[in-house]
Amino acid sequence: MTVSENKLSDAFLQHLAENKGILYKVARSYKRDEEEVKDLIQEITIQVWKAYPSYQPTLKFSTWLYRIALNVAISSYRKESKRAAINTKMDDRFVEIAAPAETTLNENVRQLYSLISEFKHFDRALMLLYLEEKSYAEIAEIMGITVSNVATKLNRLKSTLKEKFTLLNQK
Repeated sequence: MTVSENKLSDAFLQHLAENKGILYKVARSYKRDEEEVKDLIQEITIQVWKAYPSYQPTLKFSTWLYRIALNVAISSYRKESKRAAINTKMDDRFVEIAAPAETTLNENVRQLYSLISEFKHFDRALMLLYLEEKSYAEIAEIMGITVSNVATKLNRLKSTLKEKFTLLNQK
């Protein structure tokens, strides 16, 4: 490895370490099974590494990373949807029973992830960025929509989540 390749690799690893939470949040928003989460994180990391030489340091790394991570997650979701249309659909309850219990997430967070996973992929990405406490301007930049569109969509999504969460907790 040359000196410049080594510097590129070190810079990449530092950026990734500082922003690894983004990878986990995106992956958890699109996958439920822990192994699938790990696979998606690996795929995102590979795509980020491939794109890293074109990263412009004038851009905020987290915004750039979100864009790639969400594109990879959405692409994965689309591939999975096509595969599911071909294969017989398995009852989700079978997967939930077989999946290992997650001890790191409390019940409310687990319910929140579950409700968010029911959203369409674009809405899921919006909610994820909102929960990351990104500004509406940052969300608009990452998602490629207007700030007013972000505000409108998020208000609707938050209302939907609130209703569903209330219903869930009344049972």
